[in-house]
Amino acid sequence: MEDFDMRVAFPTNDRNQVEEHFGHAKEFAFANVKEGKILSTEYLTPPPHEPGVIPKFVGENGATAIITGGMGGMAVNLFKEQNIEVILGAKGTIDEMLKTYVGGDLASTGSVCEHTHH
Repeated sequence: MEDFDMRVAFPTNDRNQVEEHFGHAKEFAFANVKEGKILSTEYLTPPPHEPGVIPKFVGENGATAIITGGMGGMAVNLFKEQNIEVILGAKGTIDEMLKTYVGGDLASTGSVCEHTHH
């Protein structure tokens, strides 16, 4: 069994900021959390971006949640099929977003929709 409660994935290009579009990230940070404490973070290079590839990669690496700026509806559905929580609209550093998420105060504020509803 894993020695963590949560494994949170973040797309990043600099190991500091959350990348706004997960498909353009050079790496993914995977933070391991147990009982509200951040145990460790590892960085993995994803395969080339193609439809469905990144959600599979994130799932195969044990993520329980992904936090990013935005993604398309197909990707959101692929994550949800793997029981991976999707948090959209994240901006800032990985550390800030992780602490807020672990504290229970980070909610998805982004939208997968690209048009305005009236």
